[in-house]
Amino acid sequence: MSKPHPQRRDLMREQLAHLTAKLIAEDGITDFAFAKRKAAKQLGAADTQHLPSNQEVDEALSSYRALYQPHSHPDILYQLREEALAAMRMLAPFHPYLTGSVLSGAAGANSDINLMLFSDDAKAVLLFLLKHEFEFEDGEWNVRVGGHEERVPSYTLTGESGTLIHIIVLPENTRHSGARHPETHADIAAVELLLAN
Repeated sequence: MSKPHPQRRDLMREQLAHLTAKLIAEDGITDFAFAKRKAAKQLGAADTQHLPSNQEVDEALSSYRALYQPHSHPDILYQLREEALAAMRMLAPFHPYLTGSVLSGAAGANSDINLMLFSDDAKAVLLFLLKHEFEFEDGEWNVRVGGHEERVPSYTLTGESGTLIHIIVLPENTRHSGARHPETHADIAAVELLLAN
């Protein structure tokens, strides 16, 4: 069997990204992997191995929201960023960075806030949350650190509006690794600037 023509494959991938974005925006799906599989099934390509990346879906989602939700979306995004900033200020001792759809602008009413914290003491964030009597769920997250997979602590808090705030805690030395870029990682000052604009 011959392989699909590269341009045809890219078109399918683009269609999948846009349908995934529509499902996320309209149906309130927050799980990108689930939304991609659902989109592939709807397009009759359920067995495809050529699903769009999360970044491609994010870009399609931003386009979708600009086109179909131009009035409601900016207010929702502003509120999510304000809530993220409040959480970041609270967690300032751990040098928080905002990542994901709230930073990229693709977030909607059902989106979660994603933060990265930094500490060499794995228990420090846990003790901080307990001391301040926050309700949270703890777990672990697989991330690539220094070229290899590592399990790091994660915590999920519920913000004042009911928005879930996911936190992962990385080793302190990864804060200066150069892997953070302004378009994908924003510290407190960068989020303040986003809100000011």
